[in-house]
Amino acid sequence: MCVVFEKVNTGGKPLDAFELITAMYAADGHELRKDWFGTESSDGRKDRFRNALRLPSSPEGVLSGVGSTDFIQAISLFHTRDVRKAAADAGKTGKDLPKVSATRQSLLDLPLAAYLQYQDRVERGFMEAAKFLVRSGIYRVKDLPYQSQVAPLAAILAELGKEADSPAAAEKIRQWYWNGVFGELYGSSTETRIARDFIEVVAWVHGGPIPTTVHEATVRADRLETMRMRLSAAYKGVNALLTCKRAQDFRTGQEFSQTIFFDDNVDIHHIFPKDWCKKQGIPATVYDSIINKTPISARTNRIIGGVAPSSYLAKLKAEFSTEWADPDSVLDARLRTHLIDPELLRADRFEDFMSARQASLVSMIEEAIGKPVIVDQPAETEVIDEDPEEIQFLGSEAI
Repeated sequence: MCVVFEKVNTGGKPLDAFELITAMYAADGHELRKDWFGTESSDGRKDRFRNALRLPSSPEGVLSGVGSTDFIQAISLFHTRDVRKAAADAGKTGKDLPKVSATRQSLLDLPLAAYLQYQDRVERGFMEAAKFLVRSGIYRVKDLPYQSQVAPLAAILAELGKEADSPAAAEKIRQWYWNGVFGELYGSSTETRIARDFIEVVAWVHGGPIPTTVHEATVRADRLETMRMRLSAAYKGVNALLTCKRAQDFRTGQEFSQTIFFDDNVDIHHIFPKDWCKKQGIPATVYDSIINKTPISARTNRIIGGVAPSSYLAKLKAEFSTEWADPDSVLDARLRTHLIDPELLRADRFEDFMSARQASLVSMIEEAIGKPVIVDQPAETEVIDEDPEEIQFLGSEAI
């Protein structure tokens, strides 16, 4: 209560739901802050999430962005679902049924008994979400497409429990997740979608209809041409899928899942170098797209420099073992793990390379979302994604 009073009177900081709930639960003798922040003798949930599946070289894991409000939001989904079930059992129908909700008001209405009932189950759900994200090629919080999608993911996994491990359930959850990412549906105004996905994805796993998010997601092939900023969720999604596809470093052949694990400074870099593209008169709007980028380690990127691919591939090959009978084949195999056509790269055929790689990336995305990507349909609606500086054109689906 003192913390709340101090913030109101000195900081000018708006109180979030967590602070207000802390004050309300304190009246019943429960110290919510200890649950989240821990004590001198024990870690709280914040630290447990921060350390979940943390890489040895990293200060934080993939769940480090989960906030106290996210956690309570997931609990609210269970509580409001129970309230709705009770109302249905009492004979209420239609508009008389209370909604499953994760809004600020539903958080403030969350009774202490419901919080205590679901806190451990929901925490396990978040831990399972961390495993799901790592299996999906997302090892670091900075590579997470949408922070807002983690809470419904955790709630879905918490509800399904061991059932989520079955191949059929796992595939449906995977499709829902990637449709949310590549449909760019979790960028803003997510409270309604979170509640709807919690109900619909669980029902889908149990044989129900396709969830709205999977049905609504519109993914366009030409969207790849406008993915230029790291803050774009779909941009991060492409990187994660390439990691899942066991993309290898051009120079060492090490898979990027291992390279990230050992903190070898992996980032997304140009395949046709920026300096070379400028000299050829290629516009930045073209060469800066995700089609011309892929995960590359820092040392390999220094070798690549700003020269033509035909030149840097020769430099990379010079570092290979002299005992290898066919180093060109080894390098070609590594390039293909990035969905790169080696022949087009060796011939410095930029336009042909861009067309071929775009088609390969589209196929990869289609496999992830479980449906075709839209090709050759004029864009109609201008859409803003997570990155406010980047204009995106996704057709008629307003995200």
